[in-house]
Amino acid sequence: MPDTHESAGTTQEFDDILYEVEESFAVITINRPDSFNSFRSQTVDELIEALTLAWGDNRVRSIILTGSGQKSFCAGGDVKQKAKTGDYGPSRYGMFRISELHKTMRSVPKPIIAAVNGVAIGGGNVLNTLCDITIAATHARFGQAGPKVGSFDAGYGSAFLARIIGEKRAREMWYFCELIDAPKAESWGLANEVVEAEELMPRARDRARALGLKAPTALRFLKQSFNADSEMQTGVTNLAMSALDLYAHSPESHEGAEAFAEKRDPDFSGFDGAH
Repeated sequence: MPDTHESAGTTQEFDDILYEVEESFAVITINRPDSFNSFRSQTVDELIEALTLAWGDNRVRSIILTGSGQKSFCAGGDVKQKAKTGDYGPSRYGMFRISELHKTMRSVPKPIIAAVNGVAIGGGNVLNTLCDITIAATHARFGQAGPKVGSFDAGYGSAFLARIIGEKRAREMWYFCELIDAPKAESWGLANEVVEAEELMPRARDRARALGLKAPTALRFLKQSFNADSEMQTGVTNLAMSALDLYAHSPESHEGAEAFAEKRDPDFSGFDGAH
């Protein structure tokens, strides 16, 4: 748990994200619009650092997470980077810390509002799923792409998603890799409300201000209470991430990433998933 404090400044400099404290809330923006706000290892490191800053700042009562531009909230892991180097790029910690990011989002004792400004796909949809509240623009789209690009998330991205939208819907989303629109996401329980694009950030800020008026200790215990019911998934997530790390170096996974980078359909005909 970080030491709580009040920072002198309201901004923090990062390369892949933007971080700013406004009034009683922090705004974290994934700032890689040329890559549809996909994340590489450095992006994940910076998101963890920003969430930790917000955790330890007494001024911050809630956090808004969004993406830069109007096209994408987050497109998940940078598949082009993976196709090029076999991983998600260098990290100063020597590892891809996506599991730690997921745990930090759940552990930070302040509500996180996802302001979904476009596509939330793959790992981006997992980030949205882990946020406490989701406000989506009318043009937002949600979905998973793992089996299409040679990846999967057997932890929070599947089990916790099923808890939110239902087992059958979660399986449909993962198995077929088809996007759903914002109204359907709202009806499924994946989004709390849908607003026009120009109203997205004003609405997110209004909700963050409302949280700033609530008792912070009560909010902390409520978030921990909501999380307690699914805490057993942490162990499953650890196992799943270890499996994913092994799978990411397999020929099957490489075929998915390379096909995506080359803008062609993947050919998985030579792989037998039953063994």
